[in-house]
Order: sequence, then C-alpha cells, then structure tokens
Amino acid sequence: MSERTKPVIEVPEGDAPTELTIRDLVVGDGPEAQPGRVVQLHYVGVTFASGREFDSSWEQDRPFKFAVGGGRAIKGWDRGVRGMKAGGRREIIVPPRLGYGKQSPSPLIPAGSTLIFVVDLLTVAGGPAGARPRSA
Repeated sequence: MSERTKPVIEVPEGDAPTELTIRDLVVGDGPEAQPGRVVQLHYVGVTFASGREFDSSWEQDRPFKFAVGGGRAIKGWDRGVRGMKAGGRREIIVPPRLGYGKQSPSPLIPAGSTLIFVVDLLTVAGGPAGARPRSA
C-alpha cells in the first residue's frame, strides 16, 4: 500500500447517478470494513458537475479515520466503504441526499452536488458492532 499514489478521478459521461454508486478499482485482501469497525483511509473528492477537486487527504499525508456506521462521515461514505477490504481502492459516487445535500460545508462544493470520491482503505480495526474489547 505504501507505493500507492494519489488517484486522478475521471468524471463519467452522462447524468449524475441518483443512487450511491460503488466500483472497486483494486480489491483489497485485508480485514473488511463493517459497522462498528474503525477505518483509516486516504481519499480524493471531486464534484461530478465540474470534476474539480474539493478535498484530499494526500497532500498532508493525513488519512481520515472514522467508525463505520457511527455517523461521523457522510452517509455515502458510511455505506460506500462497507464490505471494502483493507488494501483496496474504491470509487464512490455520492448523490446529494447521501452527501451534503443543500448544506455545503465549503465554497468548493456547490449545494446539491453529486460527489465522486476515490478512497484507499489503509486499515480496519475493531470488531463488529456491539463487540467489546477483551480486557487484559
């Protein structure tokens, strides 16, 4: 995974999808992202309409970390990384209702935008939802 480089996102032709669209670019062979597990990933995001990058974890080498299903990421990510295995790279196209909707967090993301992300799943930690760590 360390030899991986920042992806370049190509916007598909045609209209933006209205449903979450997932496409594995590289299938990983590590642990699987499931609700209750904590994932760490690198990502690049562009808007479907312009193809312009609005965010990336690559420049500062600061992967994003969140608990799947915990509500700490947009719904499109929560759903889009499920089933992905560490070591994989996935394209996730997020319709506005699973992204930021009409509440844009940035001037780089117009309200109502469909977003395209390419994520590299670096690590998956923890057990399934409801599992408790064993005490030492």
